Amino acid sequence: MIAALLIVIVLSSAELPVWAWAGALPALIAAMALAASYPVISLGLCAVTSAGTALGMADAVPVWSTAFAGAVFVLSLLAGRRTPQPAPVLGVFAAGAALNLLLSLAVGDTWGTGFLLLGLTVILPWTLGRSIHQQAELIAFTAERARMQERHRIARDMHDTLGHELSLLALRTGALEVAPELDERHRTTVAELRAGAGRATERLAEILTLLRDDEPAPLRPVRERVEDIVERSVQAGLPVTLEWRGERHLPPTVEVAVRRVVQEALTNAAKHAAGAAVQVRLATSDGTTAVTVTNALSGNARRGRGTRTGLSGLREHVRLVGGTFHAGPSEHEFEIAATLPHREES
Repeated sequence: MIAALLIVIVLSSAELPVWAWAGALPALIAAMALAASYPVISLGLCAVTSAGTALGMADAVPVWSTAFAGAVFVLSLLAGRRTPQPAPVLGVFAAGAALNLLLSLAVGDTWGTGFLLLGLTVILPWTLGRSIHQQAELIAFTAERARMQERHRIARDMHDTLGHELSLLALRTGALEVAPELDERHRTTVAELRAGAGRATERLAEILTLLRDDEPAPLRPVRERVEDIVERSVQAGLPVTLEWRGERHLPPTVEVAVRRVVQEALTNAAKHAAGAAVQVRLATSDGTTAVTVTNALSGNARRGRGTRTGLSGLREHVRLVGGTFHAGPSEHEFEIAATLPHREES
């Protein structure tokens, strides 16, 4: 578009006054050259060109002046889209206004036309360009935020599903490895399988580290009951007992949180205290559900590797539903406890 306007200016070159050839046209060309690298300087040259164009429109509106004004408009719009900080632009606008006043005093009464052109061809398009730039930044920020939230959700889902399954797989193969009826060849195969499950857990930890973000994200709930989680752990060889007092029909948010607490606690027990007895206790009364999971710290408890995202994510999940959370050693046991109030759900 600017090229077309320059063609119009060239075709009207016979009508250009000397001051336009000597001042306004070089300023416009320089503004075009600096538009990409130095948008503020380009905008200042646009203000100079605008003031010069106002001189040629004192008595009439020649074709070349319209082309000048159009080129200034486009360049100011581009400057608005590329200006990183708006503060220097205020100085450019003030300098453009002062230049129009000086030209009006020196040449004649052109201040009205000068200020009109400054507003319409410099200030207005720069403001539009700035608005377009901010809108593009907002769209990019929203897309990046959505991408990071999705990565966080994937990390949580992977930890809650794959992490739990791999821990149970390692526990089951570990129990099979010490079975007395297994011959040495099969025992070696089972040991390799258990080592492979351990390596897969470590790779999962690395992937979770890459996907992890500091902001909590919504988690799609696993569609199974607490009883199912406990039963699957028992089948995998983890000595778990379940005690549940009170109402078992829980609000959806509380039910999801309870499943999260139980699943994470059993995963931790399988990782860090294989073979230790685990007790799951739930109690519902007075609109509150308390869930406590304890496991004995036996002498042969092993320390598994992890990203520590499970307990921190669980703590945040419980906090978001208005509950309290505690995890840590207590005498000869490790305890994970959460108190979850029943809120009215809309």
